[in-house]
Amino acid sequence: MWQVLGQPKIITLLEHGIQRGQLSHAYLFVGPPHVGKLTLAINFAQAVNCESQDVPCQQCPSCRRIAAAKHADVQIMDLVSPEAKGIGIDQIRDMQMASHLPPYEGKRKVFILDKVDLLSHEAANCLLKTLEEPPPNVHLVLLTARESRLLPTVLSRCQRVELHPLPTSVVGDILTKHHNISHDKASLLSRLSAGCLGWALLAKDDNRILDERQQSIVTFIDLSSANLQQRLAYAADLAAQFSKGRDRAAEVLSSWLQWWRDLLLIKGGNRQSITNIDCQTALSSQAEGLTIRQISEFIRHLQAASKQLEQNVNARLAFEVLMLRMP
Repeated sequence: MWQVLGQPKIITLLEHGIQRGQLSHAYLFVGPPHVGKLTLAINFAQAVNCESQDVPCQQCPSCRRIAAAKHADVQIMDLVSPEAKGIGIDQIRDMQMASHLPPYEGKRKVFILDKVDLLSHEAANCLLKTLEEPPPNVHLVLLTARESRLLPTVLSRCQRVELHPLPTSVVGDILTKHHNISHDKASLLSRLSAGCLGWALLAKDDNRILDERQQSIVTFIDLSSANLQQRLAYAADLAAQFSKGRDRAAEVLSSWLQWWRDLLLIKGGNRQSITNIDCQTALSSQAEGLTIRQISEFIRHLQAASKQLEQNVNARLAFEVLMLRMP
């Protein structure tokens, strides 16, 4: 049984490939964080090694060992450490050596490379050798949320599979029907998840995620009336977080975009579509002191800052400019 929900076309594509023996040697799974890329990759590895007729069965020894990350022929390479600036060439060389060995306990070898957009230039060129001349019975599954950062030569040698976010109503239904979450909490989590079920499930089980969100909201509100010195201090803090790990700063900017989008919706009289449904009073209060033009312009500045950070500009400078432009 495939455990990825809401992606029927992708599952049909992979099932047909398995049934006809026409699988690609390399796949690129593209989609935002927590949309289900890693779950799909694990299910794919189970499917090509499954011992049952109905693959992946989730019950046979191979499926269970892959799910437990104990299968000798399936390697999940989460290639990012907190201090890493990129994925090193040594890790790709180790994978290449392993790929030329025959399967040890399964039918096929599967290498899952998570966050492959962080490949160093040397590592990407090294990976090309395997993509160009893949050994038999080997599949590479590359996962990324930032497709634009990959080399065109890498992209051209993979079969691209895009996972789209689910409608928030679908996420809400899954949370209430399959995870026994109250309607109000499911509605909040589904909106905050932006259609990425994995995030909603993480937030369901980890109270720290919503606690950190609440702290961020307090910061958003405080900054709206803060002086320049306080705003620049916050920019320095964001830059420090960015230097330790890009994901955290990216999450902050994503939360900012959600918040300012909600301000725009409230200003435009579309309150029912806001994301932060538990903060309507605070949003309404802040929106009263802003014009639609001010909100729209700052949203564009937030989007520009996100793009600049992906292009490796000076993080502190980008955040300071953002704080200067905040109305």
